[in-house]
Amino acid sequence: MTLFVVLFSFLALVVLHELGHYLFAKKYNVKVEEFGIGLPPRLLGKKIGETIYSINLLPLGAFVRLEGEERAAPGPRSFSSKPLGQRAVIVAAGVVAFWLVAALIFTALGMTSGIPTGIGDEEVQGMVNPKVQILGVAKDSPAKAAGIELGDNIEKITNHESQITIKPITIREVQEFTKENAGQELFFTLQRGNEQREVQLTPRIDAPAGEGPIGVALVRTAFVKYAWWEAPFRGIERTAALTYEILRGLGALLVNLARGQGLPRGIEVMGPVGIVSVLANSFSLGVPQFLSFFAVLAVYLALFNALPIPVVDGGKLLFLGIEALRKKPIPELWEKRMSAFVFVLLLTLMILVTIKDIARIL
Repeated sequence: MTLFVVLFSFLALVVLHELGHYLFAKKYNVKVEEFGIGLPPRLLGKKIGETIYSINLLPLGAFVRLEGEERAAPGPRSFSSKPLGQRAVIVAAGVVAFWLVAALIFTALGMTSGIPTGIGDEEVQGMVNPKVQILGVAKDSPAKAAGIELGDNIEKITNHESQITIKPITIREVQEFTKENAGQELFFTLQRGNEQREVQLTPRIDAPAGEGPIGVALVRTAFVKYAWWEAPFRGIERTAALTYEILRGLGALLVNLARGQGLPRGIEVMGPVGIVSVLANSFSLGVPQFLSFFAVLAVYLALFNALPIPVVDGGKLLFLGIEALRKKPIPELWEKRMSAFVFVLLLTLMILVTIKDIARIL
């Protein structure tokens, strides 16, 4: 059931992206030949008006087929015959749809359960159910050996020898307690989704640099709620801040690669299998966490689609920009060859990353 919800949600996200193209194509009177959910071969199709609405076999995406988009075609309702500005809006609408979905999700969470948010130890106002959560687990650490996993919430820590128990709601409490009790056996009560479990471990007296006594990275989280009138602004603000942080991280990554330093520690490249796995894990933590991660995924997809490379919307916008400078379109043969070359590269990369994802999951 979890896998079905994840796949359906991912498909719905892509459908909304294509809906952006569809709505603005209709607005500018471009003929929409087909709106497909899933990728061919076609299972079902019904023509309503001039458009075929289809359901296809592979639930891995969606598509909108416009007259004159792939190949220039004459006629007043052809995509290729529309003014350059209108074509740019139709293409960009799909990218904007991803950002809009993210902002709407954050808005809905802000008005209801609250947005799952990483907060500082000192923040208390407007916070619902603050917790200390596991953000990362170091290899060969006491936490790893005990079975502590990413996403676990620390409910309480007990030293049975001294009969002292703490229920931490700040990172500082966990850090100080484990440091004070280094070398002594501790019992951790963890919340993992709907399940509560207890594990035991002994904090290290001499820990590797940057790992701490038990070998975890911690984050303090809470659900942050807003008034109904404030939530939309906060949703847009959260989406914009997330976009900035991702771009900043991408810039740092590119600098690292240019210097030959490889991926920073803890950074993983994921393909569709890895994304589905993470979505499934976030669903086990609760609906708000799942929706929050889903909004993050929407922002990532918006940025990916905005990249100025062929086969994605950013590449089409790049071609339109070149057309604006040249005062004439790029030759179709050049565009098709560039798109085919990039498609093969992306497909090869996706296959390699998928193999790595499967190996990591197994």
